[in-house]
Parts: sequence; C-alpha cells; structure tokens
Amino acid sequence: MPDKKPPFWFGGVAASMAAACTHPLDLAKVRMQTNKSEGPRPGMLRTLGTSISSDGIRSIYQGLTASLLRQLTYSMVRIGSYEAIKDRLTNGRKPTTSQLIISGAVAGGLGGIAGNPADIVLVRMTTDALRPPEIQRGYRHALDGVLRIVQEEGVLALMRGWMPNTIRAVLMTSSQMATYDVCKNFFLTTRHSELRMQDGLLLHAVSSGIAGFVATTDVIKSRIMARKTGSITDMMRTSLRNEGPMFLFKGWTPAFVRLGPNTVLLFVFLEQLKQLWIKSNTLAATS
Repeated sequence: MPDKKPPFWFGGVAASMAAACTHPLDLAKVRMQTNKSEGPRPGMLRTLGTSISSDGIRSIYQGLTASLLRQLTYSMVRIGSYEAIKDRLTNGRKPTTSQLIISGAVAGGLGGIAGNPADIVLVRMTTDALRPPEIQRGYRHALDGVLRIVQEEGVLALMRGWMPNTIRAVLMTSSQMATYDVCKNFFLTTRHSELRMQDGLLLHAVSSGIAGFVATTDVIKSRIMARKTGSITDMMRTSLRNEGPMFLFKGWTPAFVRLGPNTVLLFVFLEQLKQLWIKSNTLAATS
C-alpha cells in the first residue's frame, strides 16, 4: 500500500523553491544588518541597487547555493519534524494550540542546529562583497564554504552563533507553523459562512500571509556568524557602543518584506506538493 504521509523532505524542497524567489531580499537584509558604517543607513532598495550597479544583476543572487543548502537542512528538519512531533502529540486527534506551539518549538530547535553551518556560509557569502578585496573569502559555492571553514577555522566554527540561531528558529517555527495551522483550521471550520473557505490555493495563501506577519529580529545572529572571533557579549558591547540600541532593528524592513512573500510561497508550494503526493497515491491505489 502506498505511503499516505508526505515525505519528510517535502518541507526542504518547498522552502528551497521559496528561497530561490526571495533570495535578493534575504541578501539585502543580511547586508543591512551587518553594515557598521557611519552616516545614513541605506535602505533595502538602495542596498540592492548599489549591488546591481557595482557588480551586475547576478550579484543579488550571491550566496544562493548557501541559501538552498540552508533550506535543505534547516527547513527540511524543522518542517518535517514539526509534522512528526505534532502527529505524535495528538495521536490522531485534533491538535490544540499549545500542542502546535510545542511541536514548532522543538522542531525549530532541531532545525536551527541542523542548519547552522549553512547559515554561517550564507551570511558570509552574502556579505563578502562588502569586505575589502584583499580579505574577501571568495567561497565558490556553499560546499566550498563549509570545507574552507573546517580547514581554516576548525569544525567547531560551523556551530558559531548556534545559540541565537536556535533561539530564533524556536521562536520562528513555533509561531509561524502554529499560526498557519490555526488560521487554516479556522477558515475551514468557522461557523461564519462569509469567512469559510474551501481547502485550496486561496486558503493556503491567506493563512500563510497571516503567518508571515510574525517576524523576529536576527541581527545578533547575522553579526556573530559574519565574525571569525569574539563572543556574543563582545559583539553586543561593541555594537551598542558604536551604534546604539537601534542596531537591533537594522534590516527589519527587508526581513519583514522577505518573510511575508517567503512564508506565502513556502506554504503554497508545500501544500501543492502534498496534493500531488495524495493524487499520486490515489492513482497508485486504484491502478
């Protein structure tokens, strides 16, 4: 009998498809968050425009391989684990909101740890163009970046910043996944006929759009991963002294702008993959 449950890796594939569409916004977010120059801070459009005018249109896709590697580790683990943990907690019953949040928190922690090496490479590749030419790292692709880090800094360097990264993943997944499931269930079962929706593309887009409003500030994570040395305390002290507390909100606009479309695309792609899986199983069962 065909397997009724979608494969564990569907989340990674859906997230990779979404990341390929929103990568320029992710690049702008990371560059704004790691920008330590004095004077007026460039916005998202100016950051992207400067990159294009200096290095061409391909420059806004710098680090795409690392972004895809991150989704095939971080997102695959967090989304796949979320579904597995949710099924284990509910045992076939309708999940409560607290069970959804717990499932998301645990899955997010696992995903944050699994995706940390790719996250470091992503941050470094997207900010490499901002460094003086003589100290640019020049990673050719994500796997080259991972190998170079191990060779030059040791294997433990791949876990630099894992604590803020994991905390962010816990907050992100517990809120994002739970919000999506709660909204989807609400629109499917609400007694208000004007709000009720059929299970389809519109429902997935609306539910994921609401989930996309949940954004977390990850400046600390980005800056730690961009560094070779120094602790969280050193980074916080230096940033606060030189830039003030507002440094925490650098890159918030592109992070929010990216998170909305990325979340919508992620869940729409994921739901479409699930529907294709169900249809293929149905055809296999009847043939």
